[in-house]
Amino acid sequence: MNIKDNLLKICCANACFTIDFHCIQCDFEKYIDSIKDLVAYSFEEMDALENGAIANPDEQRMVGHYWLRDTSVAPTEWITWQIDSSLLQITDFTEKIHTGEILSSSGTKFRNLIVAGIGGSQLGFQFIADAMKNMEYKMTPYTIDNNDPDGIELILRKINDQLSETLVIFISKSGSTIEIRNMILELQVAFNAKKIPFEKHFIAVTMQGSPMEKVAREENWLNVFPIWDWVGGRVSVFSSVGLLPLALLGISINDLLFGAREMDKITRNKTVINNPAMLLSVAWKYFKEERKITTMVTLPYKDRLSFFSRYLQQLVMESLGKNKTRQGEKTCTGLTVYGNKGSTDQHAYVQQLREGICDFFTLFLLVKKDRDNIAPIVNHSTITTGDYLWAFCLGTQKALFEKNRESILLTMDKISPTVIGALIALFERAVGFYAYMLNVNAYNQPGVEAGKICAEDIISLQEKINIFLSQKKYIELTVEEIAQSIGSDDLRLVSYLVEHYRANH
Repeated sequence: MNIKDNLLKICCANACFTIDFHCIQCDFEKYIDSIKDLVAYSFEEMDALENGAIANPDEQRMVGHYWLRDTSVAPTEWITWQIDSSLLQITDFTEKIHTGEILSSSGTKFRNLIVAGIGGSQLGFQFIADAMKNMEYKMTPYTIDNNDPDGIELILRKINDQLSETLVIFISKSGSTIEIRNMILELQVAFNAKKIPFEKHFIAVTMQGSPMEKVAREENWLNVFPIWDWVGGRVSVFSSVGLLPLALLGISINDLLFGAREMDKITRNKTVINNPAMLLSVAWKYFKEERKITTMVTLPYKDRLSFFSRYLQQLVMESLGKNKTRQGEKTCTGLTVYGNKGSTDQHAYVQQLREGICDFFTLFLLVKKDRDNIAPIVNHSTITTGDYLWAFCLGTQKALFEKNRESILLTMDKISPTVIGALIALFERAVGFYAYMLNVNAYNQPGVEAGKICAEDIISLQEKINIFLSQKKYIELTVEEIAQSIGSDDLRLVSYLVEHYRANH
């Protein structure tokens, strides 16, 4: 990178990326020098993490998602063996499914794949599968990522009479997640209703010794794949969590791993101006400290990257949104991420971005290759549809910069498993570096757990209401009477739960 050009070109995994910082009003050379001690600290901590240090003190565990794509850097031979064995298991099982050596309970090949998981157990898979949707999948994918009964029913209705040819992967690291438990029950009921032996269709991805593994073994599920305590959900896509369903679709997991591995090599470079992940984190630091901006609008100008905003949202916000430093002192950090895709957003919220409150910076993404295997269609003179798309992106960036709205532009040659693997690895390390700069733990999520604890209390209250009302059929009762009878003084909450009961019973 020529620091004066504010442009970094990266040749990675048989593809080229360009990160353009032209539309940032920052003297990068001067700013990097002003935080050089913080940058050095981030490099040191990242090295320690990759070498197996306890990186998540909340749970006293290592953080090893970087080892998943390069087992040679794993800190112990045992971890290397575990990862390699898992990859062999995935490859072997996938081949048997594709060739028909393993058949469904109806004696036919599996045609459909349901992936059931929450948050990080789903988003990586969904992003990559969506990015590669131009290829012909070997199975038709469906995802269950919410405890919405209506949403589950819609998927089952789509599959309809092909349920006997459907493979289901349940993903839960702990194996005790309430959402997953509900999904298992819903699908067991669906399979039983059609007299299909669910155990010949169910697969578990979970930790050894977890409640879900115990159930899967006892009920003789089709297979069980491992996940380890040193792999967090939002960085688990290169484990069985993501690789198993992606391989079943026919996506090359070797290419994904190769892309991530090659990007990791580049982002270990200690020279800041040659390290794209560190440059991204430096830019985020600049926006926070110098511009007082902590919101990143993500605009990929490619339909196949439209899911990237959602994937990045969890990776960034769950990692950086913390109220305690690594030493336990009070703080308040985060980087808010939202976005959809261009040029859709030019007809949505870009109006506010240019004319309204300036409390954000933008991350634009462009892909040089417009389409696969089809010659460009000329719309006007020599101009193609793809030319217009690029013009919309670059024009929007220019229009924003004219109003002092800053942005980063990331371009890539094409979309492929290798490129997508590299893209994920780039932002994983950028988030890690930035977390060290903020002095927060990027690999815990106490806020998520707090919400689940509150939900358990509400479930207990709902159960009291359900039992009480089932015993008082045809009797008119006020909310106050119900609350008093079950021993609750929260009339607002009781009112909501009573309304929910009434709507469904």
